[in-house]
Amino acid sequence: MGGWARGVLAAILGSLAACSSLPPQVPAPVTSTTGSSPASTPAPGPAGPRWVAADWPDLPGWGRDDLLAAWPALLAGCQRPPRGWAEFCARAALMSPTDPMEAAALLMRHLRPWRLAADNGEATGLLTGYFEPQLAASRTRQGAFQWPVHALPADPALRRLPRRDIEANPRFAALELAYVDDAFGLLQLQIQGSGRLVMRDANGAERISRVAWAGHNDQPFQSVARALLDRGEVADATPRTLSDWARRNPARVRDAMAVNPRVVYFREEALPDTALGPRGALGVPLTPGRSVAVDKAFISLGTPLWLDSTEPLSTTPLRRLVLAQDTGSAITGAVRADLFWGWGDDAAQQASRTKQPLRLWALLPAGVTP
Repeated sequence: MGGWARGVLAAILGSLAACSSLPPQVPAPVTSTTGSSPASTPAPGPAGPRWVAADWPDLPGWGRDDLLAAWPALLAGCQRPPRGWAEFCARAALMSPTDPMEAAALLMRHLRPWRLAADNGEATGLLTGYFEPQLAASRTRQGAFQWPVHALPADPALRRLPRRDIEANPRFAALELAYVDDAFGLLQLQIQGSGRLVMRDANGAERISRVAWAGHNDQPFQSVARALLDRGEVADATPRTLSDWARRNPARVRDAMAVNPRVVYFREEALPDTALGPRGALGVPLTPGRSVAVDKAFISLGTPLWLDSTEPLSTTPLRRLVLAQDTGSAITGAVRADLFWGWGDDAAQQASRTKQPLRLWALLPAGVTP
């Protein structure tokens, strides 16, 4: 966004902040906890977080994000709007902002920001990242393609076998959807719960399909990476480092994998549009860099959020509009988000490096309280 555009947006922001009123049912303002503007007494959220009514100037970096990049994710979330969002989503479907300034003005006209904090008032939480693995694969076991991706067994007793017993059981041969050439890539696929398989036919043409989570074997999860780290065999747990270790130690890979008895089963799906991410818990495709997993006990799926953090391994600010479109068992608490980085090696590296402090604001329709 150019300087002139930011100046116009700042004027809009100032006028809206000056004339805006707090949503109904919110107590009179008290001293701001941020020091930049008045804030309301915290309103209780669904499971105890503090929701503090804020003003647009409170959002660090507001006006500098390319909101047009987030608009498709916002419209996707409106396919399954949270309670109280029907009117805004009907309007959003008719809005066609042509630049980030216009998109910001539209949001400011119809939404209000609320700062999220833990029940004890702590406003700083944690940002992590996740991705969709993309692995080279083969329909047949050949050469380096030795690691099977399994479908869900129909027999419950067969389904619950630990990893080592699955590998030794001939009944699983009929359940092998494909074979990958990277054991730790397969492990990452099982941890993430979905991924892409890239296969080539006899003519060399590439075909990409998606495998989605279908269940697991009810065994406890144990971290293979943690075991290697504790023994000093790897310096970090990034996908690249683990795959490099496997290439240097091919005879030890199977025993290393057996540390984790849990196996995740998959179902294969067609992927007609490779630009679409996997479906999150909201039921819409995830958008790289714009979709986050949250704890839905505190934040309704579909809610737009303003994220204030830093880029991985950097002090460069990471401030952008994201959409709550997924959940995860490790994502707990009010100020907690897991950013979807996309698919492939670059996304894997970004996700593995994302572990930064986070501040979070929810954007709710005017008149809607948490």
